[in-house]
Amino acid sequence: MSVLYLQFDGGDRNTRVQKLGKSGAHVVPVEPRWPAFFEMAKREKPYAIAIDFSQAPTHCLETADYIAKAKETRETPLYLLRVPDDRLDAVKKRLPGASIVTEQDLAGILIVEEKKAQERAREKKEAAAAARKTARAKKLGLDKPPPPPPPPPPPAKGKAGAKPKTAPAPASDPRKKAAVPAKKKPAPARKPAPRQPKKK
Repeated sequence: MSVLYLQFDGGDRNTRVQKLGKSGAHVVPVEPRWPAFFEMAKREKPYAIAIDFSQAPTHCLETADYIAKAKETRETPLYLLRVPDDRLDAVKKRLPGASIVTEQDLAGILIVEEKKAQERAREKKEAAAAARKTARAKKLGLDKPPPPPPPPPPPAKGKAGAKPKTAPAPASDPRKKAAVPAKKKPAPARKPAPRQPKKK
């Protein structure tokens, strides 16, 4: 996470870089010379690029135009400082997406952009960790649900119209005697009824 600050070496560049660094941003100074600034941009992948027009404004305009159109940097916010009054129209025409700001404005912008960059870095780190965890689980087979239990075997189907087989009766053991029916007890004899005396 860094901010690329393009200005020719000498003068007050170091002082300005230190002031911008108080915003919490990591400011990387580099001269607007090809291919040094572009190689630095590809390596640092800054979340913002600032170009100071106080020296060689024509050269700085060409540099800014290249940065605004290059595939690697065209999505990066571009901020222009100390643009001479006689170059304002040309700069606005060629760089409609760039912002012309003061040093104080840029410091305030960088405070916000630094927080956004940190949040994006945190989300990217968490996403990478989650991807590694998923890949590890996939490699170990932990991401697959356990297989379902096998279904019970279907009942055996007999032939159509066939009668179910009955089990044969067990053969009698010849050693066993046939059961003898129990003898019935004789019924008790009835007593004769007493005779009635005849009437006279």
